Amino acid sequence: MLDLEELLDGFTPPRPYTMEAAADAPPAPGVHVVLDAGSVVYVGYTGNLRSRLRQHLTGNRGSSVLHDQIAHLFDTPDHTATTDDVVAWLGRRELRWQETDDPKPAKETLVRALQPCFNRQIPKPR
Repeated sequence: MLDLEELLDGFTPPRPYTMEAAADAPPAPGVHVVLDAGSVVYVGYTGNLRSRLRQHLTGNRGSSVLHDQIAHLFDTPDHTATTDDVVAWLGRRELRWQETDDPKPAKETLVRALQPCFNRQIPKPR
């Protein structure tokens, strides 16, 4: 079985998930991961890394599965999570990405191997 560093070979070094980190991402296709205490909690893919990473921070529940999943952590009967709640949580996590022209298979491989808690569906083996 591959370890995490082998699975993430070719990804950027980890850095806090902030708007500054998102701004440094290229406007290119790729795969991104969010880590919590060294464990991958989310894997996503996109045609534009910079735009998608910003969207997780500035979007809403309808525009980002990750945003929605994190917001559920903070929902209570008396409080609906805000974008600020999501941004603060993400800012305490780490982000890594890798550019690739064909990001979907890379995402599926990582999700199958790591089964991140914020990915809703685990792809079936091919």
